[in-house]
Amino acid sequence: MRIYNTLTRQLEELLPIEPGKFKMYSCGPTVYRYIHIGNLRTFTMADWLRRTLLYRGYEVLHIKNITDVGHMRIELLDRGEDKLIAQARKEGKTSTQIAAFYTQAFREDETALNILPAHIFPKATEHVPEMIEIVLGLLEKGIAYEVNGNVFYNTKKFPEYGKLSGNQLEGMLAGVRDITATDRINPEDFPLWKLAEPGREMAWDSPWGRGFPGWHIECSAMSIKYLGEHFDLHTGGVDNIFPHHEDEIAQSEGYTNTRFVNYWVHAQHLLADGLKMAKSTGNAYTRSEVEARGFDPLALRYFYTTAHYRSRINFTFTGLRAAQTALERLRNRAAGLQEKVASDNPPTDQAATTPWNEAFLAALDNDLNLPQAMAVVWKMLHSRDEELNPALRLALLLEWDRILGFGLEEYLHSGKAELQHNPKTSLNQLTREEVVTVQQHEILRIYREYQKADILREGLRGVGHDILNTPKGPLVRPYRPDRNLVTVSSSHEGPNNLNLPDQYEFSVLLLSQNSQSDLERCLQSILTHQSERNLEVVIIDNGSTDGTLTYLQQVARQGLLDQNGKPLPLRIIFADHNLGFAGGRNLTFKASLGRFVVLLDTSIELQGNIWTPLANALSEPSIGVVGPYGLVTNDLREFQEDNGPEVDAIEGYLLAFRRELLKEVGWVNEKFRFYRLMDLYLSFAIKAAGYRAIALPEVAAQIKKHPHREWYSLNEEEQRTKSKKNYDLFRERWHHAESLLVVNFKPENRWGHDAPRHLAGLHDHTPEELPLPGQTHSHKHQHWPDHDHEHPHYHSLERP
Repeated sequence: MRIYNTLTRQLEELLPIEPGKFKMYSCGPTVYRYIHIGNLRTFTMADWLRRTLLYRGYEVLHIKNITDVGHMRIELLDRGEDKLIAQARKEGKTSTQIAAFYTQAFREDETALNILPAHIFPKATEHVPEMIEIVLGLLEKGIAYEVNGNVFYNTKKFPEYGKLSGNQLEGMLAGVRDITATDRINPEDFPLWKLAEPGREMAWDSPWGRGFPGWHIECSAMSIKYLGEHFDLHTGGVDNIFPHHEDEIAQSEGYTNTRFVNYWVHAQHLLADGLKMAKSTGNAYTRSEVEARGFDPLALRYFYTTAHYRSRINFTFTGLRAAQTALERLRNRAAGLQEKVASDNPPTDQAATTPWNEAFLAALDNDLNLPQAMAVVWKMLHSRDEELNPALRLALLLEWDRILGFGLEEYLHSGKAELQHNPKTSLNQLTREEVVTVQQHEILRIYREYQKADILREGLRGVGHDILNTPKGPLVRPYRPDRNLVTVSSSHEGPNNLNLPDQYEFSVLLLSQNSQSDLERCLQSILTHQSERNLEVVIIDNGSTDGTLTYLQQVARQGLLDQNGKPLPLRIIFADHNLGFAGGRNLTFKASLGRFVVLLDTSIELQGNIWTPLANALSEPSIGVVGPYGLVTNDLREFQEDNGPEVDAIEGYLLAFRRELLKEVGWVNEKFRFYRLMDLYLSFAIKAAGYRAIALPEVAAQIKKHPHREWYSLNEEEQRTKSKKNYDLFRERWHHAESLLVVNFKPENRWGHDAPRHLAGLHDHTPEELPLPGQTHSHKHQHWPDHDHEHPHYHSLERP
């Protein structure tokens, strides 16, 4: 078997140090929260590698650590907290309780994906003495040094530092977490031991005072204890390469004076919406969240086979749905073959010697190429080779599943196959009354009373069952309530009605995610205070996983009635995952058909007629955006609430504009995954198009603003981090927009310079320099007050 070794940057034949036995270490989770499915991809890659070696007859000793001690992270250095301790404070538990809870959750995640458990799961907190012993050894050798209770590794004393990542010492600071420390010899030196701050919960006595271990030392200590100073395989994700694995090598080889690991194997990132999966980005999904959407966890395992482990793969629920369909087809094939096989003992010996088995193993021997291996699986199942009788096909499939890990043999013997393929057995999951309904449906179908039969089928669907007509009789299967509902995987998939004429006076746009009580209250207030206006409601469910999803599915099927018993014009689009705040808002913009668009946060409860003042204000052509809560600023940094009427921006709790303006300002930047400041971004886009922003205090008097659920679900650090990320997006686009501010606005000097005088603010355009109307050209603009840059623009006949 050949595997790509990150250390040598080439494919190498896997050869164990000890004949017949591989020793393998995998970096496990830091147990302060649920791991996400990107982490699970890395653990599944290691599982496939281990299973392949086992299939080849090797013994494998597998160690996977549990990081249950906090390590200070750079994003929390200013507060002196680390993530494990911060999570404990947030949940009102001790760090030990938090670590135990999320360790168990991690083990359940691995079990759900049929990942073989490691032989030992050593915990960092139980191996502090071993860590201290290595630190003492490095100090004795002069490779480490102590300063004020902190011990650092001197990277200049290890000439091969950087050999794994390929980084040179110069320029390495991007990956170093504790860069604020000023007491180290070299900026790149990393901590082996840290002095504990007063009152720190997780701290241990040491020769250098009470403290706690650095991030990297635990893996060296535990791998050396259980696998020895020199072992075969070390796995992890590509983001472990530097600094974690680089530092592991330095401290381990510095301590033992021998090679640490022969083969380093790393899995690439799992992306979501084209971005690295991360909680801070809002695009990280857990196994339980995937299950809550109706997916089998093993569908994730199948999904991971669709790309090589060293390739990035973009996760979508559409892709996962395809993987689940493929997994179900594979199970169906296995069940179908089993029905045709008389013996319970497939000919495994014969299977092992077939060219098919050779092709399958050759794919795995080629750097664990799972996509190629799966191609062999399906080619075998579809083959018309007469020598491949059902018994041999089943034997091959079950043999290969020893490596693939889809649990096919367990499935065949669990009763699930019988339940899902045998019409008589499928009735066992129903009540007596439901069984009668199925029988009546079959009779009506036989006599071609299809309309009556469909009524019975719809009744069964209402309680979660569906009927599949088969030659052997009606087969009962679970019914998916999201069938026939509009479901999208990106903001580009929804309807785009921008160029259609107005069909309503107002489009009220709601965005919902796990906020059922807020949504119900908001919808009821719209129904109560519709004031007989011609309006529609457009709702985007942005990947809810709680009762909100069930509620909206019911509303989508049954509709809502206003106080007069009339159906409310209502459209609901279901995103199969969280598209981010701006992505969801763009979907509502595109779907709307009203003359006036009203962005309404579900924390708002209408208590009166908001429609008349909104319509009156927006009927003035010079006004672009209105709402009850205005904001002003003097410096584009600090914004204050203001009753206007002229303001710089409208808060997004209730923000309204004419739908036709979307043709001028376009869609909002979908990097705004969090809600804050997207309202400012949109307001400035409308003002830059030449329109005014007007606050309407009379609208504020007709609504009640409840606490914003998403904001208060975050801790202070999350609030600060997410807000800062969105402010950077706003600032990047509108850093030059001082001339749009109320405090600076001058009608004759709207951009901070006279319109004809663009070239450095000194030159009048000659007729020869002007492009044709509607055509852009580009040159330097002198912006307000002393900023200039270049960007494309055009001139109209009215404003040359």
